[in-house]
Amino acid sequence: MSEPDNFILQLLREIRAEIANTKTEVTESRKETREGFEAVNKKIESLKQAMHGESVLGRYATAEFEDRIEAIEKRLESLEKGH
Repeated sequence: MSEPDNFILQLLREIRAEIANTKTEVTESRKETREGFEAVNKKIESLKQAMHGESVLGRYATAEFEDRIEAIEKRLESLEKGH
């Protein structure tokens, strides 16, 4: 083979190696990105569950508060009727 043929083959081998390296880097990057999205999705789901739990607790607290106010109003009404 002549010198230019060897040079072209060498360049093609380098290009092939660079393409393989790029594919590996892209694959690793996609994996890291996917893992990052999974972590964010887990955090979002955790926040949703926490917010739902706080919402339920808030409803219970409000219901208890309303029950107490209602009891006070009944007592006040009975006192007002007695006087």
